[in-house]
Amino acid sequence: MEALRIITEEHQNLWRIATTLDMVADEIDAGGKVETPFFTSVFDYIEHFMDRAHHAKEDEFLFRLLRERSTEAGVILDRLQAEHRNGPEVLRDLRAKLASTAGGGEGNAAFTAALRNYTGAIKSHIRSEEKDAMPLAREVLTADDWAEIDRAFLDNDDPLFGGKAKAEFRELFHRIASLAPESIGLGAHSAGELQPGASPAGGDVLLSVKGMESCYGRIKALKGIDLEVRKGELVALVGANGAGKTTFLRTLSGVQPMSAGRIMFDGEDISSLRADLRMRRGICQSPEGRQVFGPLSIEDNLRLGAYTQPKGQVEGDLEKIYAMFPILKEKRALPAGTLSGGQQQMLAIGRALMGRPKMLLLDEPSMGLAPLLVEEVFNVVKTLKSQGMTIFLVEQNAFAALAIADRGYVLETGNITLTGTGQELIRNEQVRAAYLGM
Repeated sequence: MEALRIITEEHQNLWRIATTLDMVADEIDAGGKVETPFFTSVFDYIEHFMDRAHHAKEDEFLFRLLRERSTEAGVILDRLQAEHRNGPEVLRDLRAKLASTAGGGEGNAAFTAALRNYTGAIKSHIRSEEKDAMPLAREVLTADDWAEIDRAFLDNDDPLFGGKAKAEFRELFHRIASLAPESIGLGAHSAGELQPGASPAGGDVLLSVKGMESCYGRIKALKGIDLEVRKGELVALVGANGAGKTTFLRTLSGVQPMSAGRIMFDGEDISSLRADLRMRRGICQSPEGRQVFGPLSIEDNLRLGAYTQPKGQVEGDLEKIYAMFPILKEKRALPAGTLSGGQQQMLAIGRALMGRPKMLLLDEPSMGLAPLLVEEVFNVVKTLKSQGMTIFLVEQNAFAALAIADRGYVLETGNITLTGTGQELIRNEQVRAAYLGM
């Protein structure tokens, strides 16, 4: 039933977009401007992702087999599929209202009313699929049915939902997050671009940790940690608050003393190296809480990330960060402390990337962000992974972290208690109960 997991994740993303549109409608009603580039980016995403891909995959596989297996399905699916068919026309009408509003043909209130009707319809549609169609599918579809459906949804070469299509969807979503108002997005005037790659995971071991212990006074925070990360992998570390996740990252970076154990990185024992020397070896961290240098300019923050790098490559690397996060270029001369939380998070990630990491450490990158920017953080992480970057992710949103991870570890009171692929841990009943709220 992997298809249902994929559909639910897509529903969560579409719900975030609908909620974002409602919030922007509220701002417009309170006197804000109708920002045409932002709405165009949203409508483009919905057209390509929702109307052309998401609905098409459901209709062709899940809904077709559901009709064959259940006489009850028709009542539910007739309405849902009618909404699928009508979606493009409704979206065209909304685009026309946007153009009319931007051109002064009608007032903002008419546009925001149409927008709320549209987002209400999206949410109602998602609720019906989740509460009516999907439970019925779990009940009546056979193992062979699920095998056929899952093959289609997991086909990486499929033009609707394969790897290339997913990269295009990430790019479209990146435009939304970049152009969204600063209250809920990054507030940029240009969208920038993400540059996907196609580097497979699963290379040689890059990081090997054996028996790591670390203490705060008499309290042993880490109690013999063993783990490894391979080149090109995205590995997630999940656990409750106080489990020792941040302590592990600090110890790995050399900021927190290690009282026992060994760290091998890229074939070298770095257990006794200072933090700055570990950074020079290629371990770069985006810390919990962003921790940007508030009084310094945004550009100076980024340049500090490249302090150990050859001067000749810094300008080119700066332009790569600015291409990914245009808001940082637009505000590059301002103090970093004037940025919103989401903008600071992108700055913290950009600063770490300026060090050209062999392994990027991300500590709670989605903490405290608006829903749209939570999704954008994972959007950026997936893109960096596709470029072949090795990433170690500590994240409070365990489901989102494990969903994109090649492998994961569960940390409890300083001990690793479970390990497996991201999907194995998501399906593990102990993990679902303790960390996923399921």
